[in-house]
Amino acid sequence: MLVKICGITTKEAGAVATQSGADFIGFVFAESKRKISPEAASEIVRSLPSSVEKVGVFVNETVDRMIEVAKIVGLDYIQLHGEEPADVAKALPYKIIKAFSVTKENASSIESFPCDYYLLDSPKGEYHGGNGITFDWSMIDLLSIPTEKILLAGGLNADNITEAIRLAQPAGVDVSSGVETNGIKDNEKIKRFITLAKNN
Repeated sequence: MLVKICGITTKEAGAVATQSGADFIGFVFAESKRKISPEAASEIVRSLPSSVEKVGVFVNETVDRMIEVAKIVGLDYIQLHGEEPADVAKALPYKIIKAFSVTKENASSIESFPCDYYLLDSPKGEYHGGNGITFDWSMIDLLSIPTEKILLAGGLNADNITEAIRLAQPAGVDVSSGVETNGIKDNEKIKRFITLAKNN
């Protein structure tokens, strides 16, 4: 089971996540409580092992700016978390994770998007993602996309991760607020979440 810990803002949280077995580390470059500057993210990346995949999260950003940030930070993946069209994904010389809020109405548009992973998330709140709300995981059955390309997100935590994996059968899971205490990454919650996810 792949695990992505998103919204990393400190070297300590990045180290705990990677030492605990995280496969992806996510940095948010869009408006969010967890927004980080490219320069600060670059500092953290330099302290991480090369084996972990570095993901930059953007919302409706220009292609040029995303490429610029990716070069500064040393990103492996670009995560599109807004209403980006397929043309944007095709124009980026990076592997792509595309986030979708899953509804019955948008199932067909999700399937046709060109990306390496489909990040299936809950409906948008104040910000795109990171709202700590789950969605009806059974709706994944409406999608004709291979499970090995699905990353499950939205309201995941140590209490529901085992059930989420059992029902959704994704390739990986993505967590941010679910491993925080009072809005700050919690080392023990990170370790517990990764352990539980990897045991499924």
